[in-house]
Amino acid sequence: MNRKLSRAAAVTSSLLLAAALAGCGQEGGSTAAGGGKDKKKDGRPTVCLIMKSLGNEFFQTMQKGAEEHAKKLGTLDLKTSGIQNETDIDGQVAAINRCITDQADALVLAPADSRALVAPLGRAAKAGIKLVNIDVKLDDGALKAAKLDVPFVGPDNAEGSRLSGEVLAKKLGKGGKVVILEGNPGAANAQQRKAGYERAAKDGGLTVVESKTAHWETDEAYTVLSNMLTAHPDIQGVMSSNDSMTLGAVKAIGAAGRKGKVVVASFDNIAAVKPYLKDGQVVSTVDQFAAKQAADGIDVALKAVDGGRSGAWVKTDVKVVTGADAG
Repeated sequence: MNRKLSRAAAVTSSLLLAAALAGCGQEGGSTAAGGGKDKKKDGRPTVCLIMKSLGNEFFQTMQKGAEEHAKKLGTLDLKTSGIQNETDIDGQVAAINRCITDQADALVLAPADSRALVAPLGRAAKAGIKLVNIDVKLDDGALKAAKLDVPFVGPDNAEGSRLSGEVLAKKLGKGGKVVILEGNPGAANAQQRKAGYERAAKDGGLTVVESKTAHWETDEAYTVLSNMLTAHPDIQGVMSSNDSMTLGAVKAIGAAGRKGKVVVASFDNIAAVKPYLKDGQVVSTVDQFAAKQAADGIDVALKAVDGGRSGAWVKTDVKVVTGADAG
């Protein structure tokens, strides 16, 4: 009798151990290379779109365009999110972690920082999530170190800012003095736009008397440019790396009594700058087609989910916009 009880206990113990191991295997599969994910009954993949600050009109346009594109396709579940401000890296890390927890199929990211977001993306890749980089290029060295191959869907930021700066150079003529308002130093597009402006200044014979970051933000740009105008009362132009900073720059120029004497070249073509394009305070901006960029990123993500591959850089369009185009 005792022998029978002993055998029964052993069988029960084995069954419990097998069940525990099976449970661990299922959990591990959900964070492996995608093989352990349960297929949805409707077969629709989930795509996360993580953007920068939704207080920026550019990303509001991107979000709207992405949602319209997803609705038109009707073949995916799209989850969009943004962050509180342009430097809220922790907010993007948290959003990536939510995508991992939700077992998303793909993640499309416009990173706030080109290096800091690579590690959390690595965790997403290990969870079997397909990755697509839009808007701001992730750092190639950081990607290589993390052994990640992430396609970039986005514009040539250096060429766009060069073209915008070229309009300003023609307006001011050789010898004109300008300053540059830079974006977030950790973002590749900030560095690229600064480089494009510097190229335009050199080619057009302009003198860059100061260059400083305002982290893409309107209020900070107002403060930074106000100080520049005080330090350099003879400047004639501002090369602003995005339209949000341009709004602060225009306000600073007005407050300093320099309206009509200092003009701005910009980047992004949000609706809020159109009045300033019309009245000549902003001589140029660059449309990088936020809605289409998001749609293209989603298409690349869906292709990856289906097992396809895209090129390392899927280049999107840029177009210079001037007062003549502002309607």
